Amino acid sequence: MEGTIGKILVVDDDENICEVIKMYLQSSGYDTRISNDGKEAQEVFLEYKPDLVLLDIMLPHVDGIDVLKWIRKENETPVIMLTAKGDTFDKVLGLELGADDYVVKPFEPKELIARIKAVMRRYNVDNGSKETLSFPDLSIDVNSYTVLYKGEEIKMPPKEFELLYYLANNKNRVFTREQLLCEVWGYDYPGDSRTVDVHIKRLREKLHGGSNWQLETVWGVGYKFEVK
Repeated sequence: MEGTIGKILVVDDDENICEVIKMYLQSSGYDTRISNDGKEAQEVFLEYKPDLVLLDIMLPHVDGIDVLKWIRKENETPVIMLTAKGDTFDKVLGLELGADDYVVKPFEPKELIARIKAVMRRYNVDNGSKETLSFPDLSIDVNSYTVLYKGEEIKMPPKEFELLYYLANNKNRVFTREQLLCEVWGYDYPGDSRTVDVHIKRLREKLHGGSNWQLETVWGVGYKFEVK
């Protein structure tokens, strides 16, 4: 939409929360649509084509996890999950299924805006300043956010891609989970270290390694992209 910096779909069954979020998003320059149930959200998603989705987990008709699965079948649009305080299982499950981030309720509007900007900044990469990393059986093109593995394009959400790119661009260097949270998520990320573990697990499910490279666990420390 002309005059805005992006389109965001807010999906939550709490109408009051939605209106507050919409007010802050619009004041920050985002065009915003609201949906209060999962089935309607799918219809709005197809028509509205948002740049990012804020998605609650507990929704009527179709829950947020199923909406996320539905989005990820055909689309890599960034998704930030809205979770209730203490729902660790839901957070981890959401990340495993392809969510880019999560925000725990209740949250400060400034924190939410910061998370949105961080995710969208990484999704809309500056094409003139990046490069393609190439290894046997693996090509990581940050201009188009695409990964080719053994000649086939591997779909992955932006955060998953960024973690792979960061490790590969710093090959053979070991990073702690806390360092990766800070560097890849782009700010003082308040999530726990399982966020990194979940993304590494998903990368390993898609990329089984090459003739001279591997995503390695350094026990007691963290992870590295090892090139022999």
